[in-house]
Amino acid sequence: MLTTQAILQELITLWVVIDPIGTLPVFLAVTAGMNPEQRRSTAFRAIAISFAVLLLFILIGQIVLEALGLSLASFQIAGGLVLLLFALTMIFGDSKPESEMASIDTTQTAIFPLAMPSIASPGAMLAVVVLTDNDRNSIAHQAMTTGIMAVVMLAALGILLAANPIHRVIGNGGASIISRIMGMILAAVAVDAMLNGMVAVGALAPFE
Repeated sequence: MLTTQAILQELITLWVVIDPIGTLPVFLAVTAGMNPEQRRSTAFRAIAISFAVLLLFILIGQIVLEALGLSLASFQIAGGLVLLLFALTMIFGDSKPESEMASIDTTQTAIFPLAMPSIASPGAMLAVVVLTDNDRNSIAHQAMTTGIMAVVMLAALGILLAANPIHRVIGNGGASIISRIMGMILAAVAVDAMLNGMVAVGALAPFE
């Protein structure tokens, strides 16, 4: 079973890569003009699609890697590098809300940009594969990680359903600031993932 510290670490990691608050302005933009029932339906559909995509990566992501002859340590290093680059764009580039609202397609709002790439982002896909390493983690551990992901998804759903009052409080600027802070946290998570991958392949000595 996961320790309290491990549960908290995975919860923070998944919260950062999924970034529900950063999705708020995107959600409000793509649901503009919808009635409350349509807005709720879009939120539920986007969360369901995102959860299904990430669950698929949990179930078969590592199997695909092994079929290609790639070690999870290599994927962890590569994934950490991608997460770091993703984090740097959150910190130094356009914030998540600004960059994603620029490519809104209102014909399939629940799928794009809400489910992908906003909620089930490439960083989130990489993170769930690394967190559910079949070689290091038991089935119970992986089930717990899936449960933690479900909790984050439920929180994201709650935020989307309460989008209007929340956004009135923090505004686009507040969401942008929060997204950049999460980018800093994600950068630290990415560096840790790369270091652990290097330890796994023997490039670095194990940490004390």
